[in-house]
Amino acid sequence: MPDDAGARRRTGAGPVLILALVLALAAVLLTALPDDDREGGGACTARTVRDWDPDAALTGEFTRYGDDATRTDDWTGGDGTHSVRLPDGRLLWLFSDTYLGQVHPPPNPAGESVAWRDTATPLVRNSAVLMSPAGRLEATLPAPVFPDPAPGHWRWPVAARVEPRSPGSDEKVVRVLLWTRTTGRSPWIYGVPTSTEVATLSLPGLRLEGITTVLDQASVTDPARRVLFGTTAVDAGDWTYVFGGTDAQAASRPTSHAYVARVPRGRLGEPGAWEYWGGERWEVRGRPAAVLGNGADKGVGSAFTVVRDGRTYVLLTMAAGTAGLTTVTAYWACSPTGPWHGPTKGFRAPLPGAGVAAYNPQAHRAAGDGRLVLSYDVNWLDADAAAAQLNITRNVSLYRPRFVSLRLAAP
Repeated sequence: MPDDAGARRRTGAGPVLILALVLALAAVLLTALPDDDREGGGACTARTVRDWDPDAALTGEFTRYGDDATRTDDWTGGDGTHSVRLPDGRLLWLFSDTYLGQVHPPPNPAGESVAWRDTATPLVRNSAVLMSPAGRLEATLPAPVFPDPAPGHWRWPVAARVEPRSPGSDEKVVRVLLWTRTTGRSPWIYGVPTSTEVATLSLPGLRLEGITTVLDQASVTDPARRVLFGTTAVDAGDWTYVFGGTDAQAASRPTSHAYVARVPRGRLGEPGAWEYWGGERWEVRGRPAAVLGNGADKGVGSAFTVVRDGRTYVLLTMAAGTAGLTTVTAYWACSPTGPWHGPTKGFRAPLPGAGVAAYNPQAHRAAGDGRLVLSYDVNWLDADAAAAQLNITRNVSLYRPRFVSLRLAAP
């Protein structure tokens, strides 16, 4: 007679062995994945904005520099505020649409006690301003820094990094991500998203050396589905995670969707090194999958920022709906790919009077001396671009960044 107990033991060995092999394989696969690419770990916990304070010194420095009438070719106002610390300690501030030229002291032609500029003041599509290591704005680079690629096309600079000129090189350069946009009709009055590029600036001279296209979106028929990357970038482990988004231009899409790509650190200027999150895995080609946004009460503005607080990723953006004109809200995740939790508590951005809106919150770690400094841009709230332009010329303070210091904590 067969030994029933022995038979049972032999029969049970197979499933046990298979289970052990599966667990071992899972452990190997999880070990092969960078920790920053997956959720988990006790060090990642929920985050929200605990409190905040206006950064009067940094806001005031841009007021001082913008109102200085001793030069007629420098920055007097702009939006799309980004920054990067250079190896010599200087801080390079990058802006999108920028006013150069003369600022006149009050009163303005309407009799208001505010500084103003002529309506004929030149507007350039991008600019860069240098700040000394001590925190004083000193000079505007010849503008535009990044020339228009063609008539009716322009470039807006976004996130930037100092990188080796090539992998392993001791020579450093600045890589600046650019959004290329094309003139469009309503509702695309601020341009149709076209492509993501990377520019290279020399150091220490900041001379433009070249521009490379990373992701061309012109073949995507619906402009609302075109993804531009670079609104913010986060370094973690061996990777730089580059976030992007779509533009919400209609009432049916009150919020935009967020996307993420990754690049080996130091290789932003190599299009072939970019990988895009496709929903289940990182892919070199294919349609990126959204990591945040439901088209209604969850999502991002057309520009947002992401920071790391310990092991937790925190995304700061304008809130959904009408609150998005005044209120910055937060999401958190344990991985760049999500899942993203929130929205959680944010803050109401201080605004200089009625009729204006806040937008484009951006973190500036290098400007904070250990603090989390956040900028937000201010503009006149008017669907008529000509009317908005008239109002920000008669009061120059309406088209400059404001700064706050944030403290993050568990809810």
